Amino acid sequence: MQTLSQRWSMLEPAVTVVGPDDDRPRPAVILFHGCGGLRGHLPKYAAAAKAAGWRAFIVDSYAPRGWSRQFAMAMVCTGILLHGWQRAGDVLAALYGVSQRPDVDASKVVLAGWSHGGWGIMEAMSSERADGMLGVADPGAVSLDGVIGTWLAYPYVGVGAFNRMRPWRHCPKTLAVISRSDHLTTVRNAERIHEMVRKCGVPVETWIAEGSHAFDEPMAAGPMRYHPELAAEAERRFVALLNDVAVAPAV
Repeated sequence: MQTLSQRWSMLEPAVTVVGPDDDRPRPAVILFHGCGGLRGHLPKYAAAAKAAGWRAFIVDSYAPRGWSRQFAMAMVCTGILLHGWQRAGDVLAALYGVSQRPDVDASKVVLAGWSHGGWGIMEAMSSERADGMLGVADPGAVSLDGVIGTWLAYPYVGVGAFNRMRPWRHCPKTLAVISRSDHLTTVRNAERIHEMVRKCGVPVETWIAEGSHAFDEPMAAGPMRYHPELAAEAERRFVALLNDVAVAPAV
C-alpha cells in the first residue's frame, strides 16, 4: 500500500500546472476529473483560476495507472474499479504534494471535483483517516486545515456512494452544482445530501443548473448534453468561489 508521498510521486508527472509566471506563494485550486478522465473543460477552469491569480493543478488519476479512457469508461464509470473512497487517496496525495510547493500558499487551497472527482473529495472530507484507510497507508499524514473551499460539480451521490450521508469532518465553504436532468441522481437526493453537509456548520451554496450531467463538457455524449451558456455560468461561479474564499496576489 502506498504512502501519500508515494502516491504523489506516482501522480505528479501527470499533473498539469497552470498559473501566473512567477514564484510567489499563491492560493491553489486542485482539479479532479470525472470517471471518463481528463476532458476539454478542466483546462478552461484552470485558465480562469490563473486569470484570478490562483495556481491550478489538474490531476490525472488515470495516466499514471496506465488506464485509457476506454478502460476507465468500462471499469470506473461502471463502479468496478476506483470507488470514491479510493479516489480520496488521490485527493489527499495531491493536497500533500501541492501544499509543499514554495509557490503555493498552503493555507489557501480549494479542492474542485467533477462527478467522480467530487465523490472522491466528499469521501476525503468525511472519512476517518486511520492508517490504511482510503487506499493509502497514511491518510492522516496531511492536514485538511488549509482546505478553505470545495467545488463539487454534479458530484456522484448515487446508490454506489454508500457513504454519501456521512457527516463531514472538515467543513470548508462549498459550492455544489446540481444538474436538473442528471441521470445519476435526482435533484431531491442531491439536495438532501448537501443539506446534511450544512449540518457540519459549513456554508453550502447549491446551484441547480438547467442541464444534464456534464453539461459543461464539450464532448459530452449519450444522456449528457453540452450547454455552452450553462458552462460559462459554471465557470463564472467557480471563479466567484475562489475570489470569495481568498484574495490572490495581483497577476
